[in-house]
Amino acid sequence: MDIKAFADRYLAALSDVLDAFDKEQFDKLTRLILEAYDLNRRIFIMGNGGSGATASHFTCDINKGCCMDVEKKFKVICLNDNIPTLLAYANDLSYDRIFVEPMKNFFSKGDVVIGISASGNSENVLKAIAFANENGGKTVGLCGFSGGKLAQMVHVPFVVRVDDMQKVEDVHVIVIHMIMQAVYAALHTKSGLR
Repeated sequence: MDIKAFADRYLAALSDVLDAFDKEQFDKLTRLILEAYDLNRRIFIMGNGGSGATASHFTCDINKGCCMDVEKKFKVICLNDNIPTLLAYANDLSYDRIFVEPMKNFFSKGDVVIGISASGNSENVLKAIAFANENGGKTVGLCGFSGGKLAQMVHVPFVVRVDDMQKVEDVHVIVIHMIMQAVYAALHTKSGLR
């Protein structure tokens, strides 16, 4: 195997995906996060596997990275970070309820719920999104492939249209980093810090 040729092919394919980046949906998603901040709403984020790692990363970037040096803080909760709670619900109820059940403890009408699922078909993510939709939440889906069920049921879908799990996850990480920098810039312009 020619590793350098493989790298060239991978990067060229990723570049093609980025060329199709949906700036309209990115704008809607970023504005929704800023609106949640302005209205003191909670933001719930969740995912499984690599998407769970992205959810944790996103939560850290928003809670700490965007507002460490401003007085008002975000209220972002990553639903896949509390492993004992997740395991208790998986064991006592079912794995498809691991996100919706703990979310019920904190959710209020108007909160934002972000599901990250490359396939768009993770049942535990779909259940949490359905609960949010039924109870006045604002929902977002970071998906890949054709978007799956998730893209059809959220208010703001962001679909990375490529049939390659790793490239979908690559772009999701780029999206969260772009959101962090855009939100940081918006907050620091408002506060006069920069």
